[in-house]
Amino acid sequence: MKPTWRKSSYSDGGANNCVEIADNYPGIVPVRDSKLPHSPILVFGASPWASFLSQVKGAEHRS
Repeated sequence: MKPTWRKSSYSDGGANNCVEIADNYPGIVPVRDSKLPHSPILVFGASPWASFLSQVKGAEHRS
């Protein structure tokens, strides 16, 4: 299965802040830098990824 990439909603649209994730893999979350689409892909388990996002979102509200 080929990944369907989407830009993170947390990327500001600038030339230097582009993170993409692929949603179409059950149980894992592939992540890549959109500026380097042929570079290695980081793969996270769905649960650790959800915990990471929760922490990031919580930090936004604490700032």
